[in-house]
Amino acid sequence: MSPAPRPEPDLVRLALPKGRMQDNVLRLLNDAGIRLTLGRRGYRPTLSLPGFDTKVLKPQNIVEMLHVGTRDIGFAGADWVAEIRADLVELLDTELDPVKIVMATPPGFLEDGLLPKRPFTVATEYHRLVADWIAAQGLDARVVRTYGATEVFPPEDADCIVDNTATGETLRANGLEIGETLMESSTRLFAHARALDDPRKRDRIEHLVLLCRSVIDARSRVMIEVNVAKDALDEVCAVLPCMREPTISPLHHGAGFAVKAAVPRAELPRLIPRIKACGGSDIVVFTLAQIVP
Repeated sequence: MSPAPRPEPDLVRLALPKGRMQDNVLRLLNDAGIRLTLGRRGYRPTLSLPGFDTKVLKPQNIVEMLHVGTRDIGFAGADWVAEIRADLVELLDTELDPVKIVMATPPGFLEDGLLPKRPFTVATEYHRLVADWIAAQGLDARVVRTYGATEVFPPEDADCIVDNTATGETLRANGLEIGETLMESSTRLFAHARALDDPRKRDRIEHLVLLCRSVIDARSRVMIEVNVAKDALDEVCAVLPCMREPTISPLHHGAGFAVKAAVPRAELPRLIPRIKACGGSDIVVFTLAQIVP
């Protein structure tokens, strides 16, 4: 089999994650109108957005390739950027796959809620991150590197662990209690700084960021439309947390106004009763696909 041809020098070399991150990133791209055509082995998809050379890699490898500059941009976890100490530019927080990097121990290991001053052992996949944490805390600890299933190490093979968790359920199932959060992470789009120095690449990268951000912003908001009498218009508009100003249209026969605004989704439970109390009626809520300010 002949090797894959080298990409043209002005193409943006994009890395997409393999594994658990992949579905959410592909859904984000799809919602942004960007289609992927997978090749026979699926490692070199083609984007419907021109100007990109795309490869699928494991998230840890993406960070390494961005760090050395063989990839221009890529989606990866902020935790692995911190672990590898990669010098990268964060372009976008997708807010996908949120996790916390936590220290967890068996019950009774902490002394008055604090790690002991005596020597102890920490098991973790985050060897460098934990080494920095130990130094900053002034702890007398030895680090044991793990390669998955870190939660099973205590109490026989480690005194505590540092691991990522979304809900803490796996830690609790293994009899561990969270004692401290070292950092919070999510899937983010990173760039090698040199890629942004090329005007052609920078334009394409900023275009991709704009499309992805429009979907992320839309996921956090909904469009709300409400009918309101003329004498209640100002009061209803005052309670709408819109992006700039609401859109106002007159109703048929001068019966009042239709008011429309993109509002934070999380505020709907509080917002709808307030709109009703101010005189709004016929409230309709729409899901948004993209928002571009």
